Amino acid sequence: METYDPHKSTTEVRQASPRKMNARVLVMSLIGVVIAFIVIYIVYSMAMPAAPN
Repeated sequence: METYDPHKSTTEVRQASPRKMNARVLVMSLIGVVIAFIVIYIVYSMAMPAAPN
């Protein structure tokens, strides 16, 4: 395996980022999904006719 850092072994190169960039991706994805559900809910609630009283 090619290593871009001469001080790291192939095993170290394969490990996850120590800066925990995975957490940032997960949080951004979660926020995106929540916003998508909010938009879908608003669209459906606007499309539904008002309930008769």
